[in-house]
Amino acid sequence: MSAKIRRQSIVSSLVIYVGFAIGFLNFYFFGKRDLFTSEEYGLTQLLVKLSTLIASLSVVAMPNYIIKFFPYYNDRLKPEKNDMLTIALVTGIVGFLIVAAFGYTFEHLVIRKYSANSPLFVEYYYWVYVLGFGLTMYNILEAYCQTLHRPVVATFIREMEWRIMILILIILFVTGVINDFSLFIKLYALTYLGMAVTMLIYLISIGAIRLTFKVSFVTLRIRKILFRFTGFIHFALVISILSQVFDSLVIGSVVEDGLTALAIFTLAELMTSIVQAPQRSVVAVSIAHLSEAWKQKDIAKVNKIYVRSSINLLLVSLFLFCLIALNFVDAISFFDLKHEFAFGFTAFIIMGLTRVIDLGTGVNAQVIGTSRYWRFEIWSGVILLVMVLPLSYFFTKLYGIVGPPLAGLISYTVYNSIRVYFLWSKFRLFPFSKRTLYNLGLAALAFFATYLIFKNMHGFWALAGRSVLFSGIYIAGTLYLKLSPDIIPVWESFSKRLQRRGND
Repeated sequence: MSAKIRRQSIVSSLVIYVGFAIGFLNFYFFGKRDLFTSEEYGLTQLLVKLSTLIASLSVVAMPNYIIKFFPYYNDRLKPEKNDMLTIALVTGIVGFLIVAAFGYTFEHLVIRKYSANSPLFVEYYYWVYVLGFGLTMYNILEAYCQTLHRPVVATFIREMEWRIMILILIILFVTGVINDFSLFIKLYALTYLGMAVTMLIYLISIGAIRLTFKVSFVTLRIRKILFRFTGFIHFALVISILSQVFDSLVIGSVVEDGLTALAIFTLAELMTSIVQAPQRSVVAVSIAHLSEAWKQKDIAKVNKIYVRSSINLLLVSLFLFCLIALNFVDAISFFDLKHEFAFGFTAFIIMGLTRVIDLGTGVNAQVIGTSRYWRFEIWSGVILLVMVLPLSYFFTKLYGIVGPPLAGLISYTVYNSIRVYFLWSKFRLFPFSKRTLYNLGLAALAFFATYLIFKNMHGFWALAGRSVLFSGIYIAGTLYLKLSPDIIPVWESFSKRLQRRGND
C-alpha cells in the first residue's frame, strides 16, 4: 500500500473513530432509562435502515458509474463539458420519485406488516422518504468527491457531521427546546439532507461543481456500455443493501414488540459496526487507485492493495471484536443502560465473527467491481440474497433477534469464499498468507488470557484491566511478529517523534 493510501487511510480511520465516539454518546442518551423509550430508539434505527434501501433503489448505481468512468471523462473532456455529474444527479432525482410513488401506492402493505408489532413506525412512515432523498443525493456527491481523491472530506461528512447533527437534536430534546418526540423525529429525518447540502457547498467551494445539460461525445460513445453497467450494478447493489437491512426489517415486522427488539438488536449491530469501521476508510481510499490500476492493467498494484487490505483489516477487526466481546455485558451495567440491551450479546458475537470474516478477505468486492468482471458482483450477490433472505426470516421466527446474525454468518461465509476463489481463478489474486494464521493465533491467545484473568471481576477496573491487558498483548505481538508491512512504518515514525520530543 503506497504512502499516500496509507496516510489517507489513517486520517480517514481517525475521523471514523471520532465519529463513532460521538455516535456512542448519542447511543448513551438513547439508551439511558429515563430519556427515550426503547421503542422510540428502535424507530430511529428502522427509519435509517429503510432510507438506506430507498437510496439504493433510487440512485441507480450512479456512484459506481462516477467511480468507474470518471478517469475516462476526466481525460477526454474539459471540466465545463463534463456531463457526468449532471447525469448522475438527474438520474438520482428521477429514481427517487419513482420509488416514492411505489411507496405511496403500496402503503397499505406496510401498515399490514408493521401495525401489530411496530405501530409507531406506521405513524411516521412517510418521513422515511425525506431521509431517503437526502441519502440519495449525498451518495452521488460523495462518490464524486472520492474521485477527486478527497476521501477524508467525504468520510468526515458521513461519519462525523451526521452524528453531530443527531447529538444536537438529542441535546435540544433533553433540554426541552424540542418539546415532543414528534418534532424530534421530523427534524431527525432532515439530517441526510443536511449532509448533502454540506457536500454540495464544499464541492462548489473548490470549483468542482460544473453542470451541463448538453450530452457529451464521451457519453454518446459509451452509452450502451453505461446502460449495461448501471443496470447490472444497480441490481447488484439493491441485492447487497437488501441483504444488509433485511434483518432489521424482519425483526420489526415479525418479532413481538418489534421496535424494542430492534433497539436491542441495534446495540449489537452498533458494536459490530465498530468492528467493520476500518473497512470504510480502506474502501474509500483504495477504490480510486484500484480503478486506475485496472485501467493501466497493473495487476501487481491490484494484488498489493488486495493482500495488504486483507491483513490490515483482519488485524484491526480482530482487535476490536475481541476487545468489545470482553467488555460487552459489563459496560451495559457500568453505564446504567437499559438492562434488556444485555440480551444482544449473543447477536453481537455472531455478527462480529461475520464481520471479521468479511474484512479478512480484504477489498475483494472493490477489486471485482472495478475490473472487467464487474458483472460477477451481481451473481455472487444473487447467491447471497438467495441464502440470507429466507434464512433470516425462518431463523427470526425460531430464534428471535439471534436469527438474522446466524443467517448472515452462514451466507457471508459462502459469499466471500466464492469471491476469493473467483479472484484466484481469474487473476491468481489471493489475500491470505502465513501472517493470517499468526494473526488468528495471536488474537485467540490474547483473548483467552485476558478472559481467564478477569473472569470474576466487574466494574470500572475490570473494564480498564481487560482493555489494557488485551491491547498490550495484541499490539506487542503484532509488532514482534511484523504482521503488517504498513503498521511497522507507522510505529517507527511514531517512535521517532516521541524520541525527538524527549530530546527537546
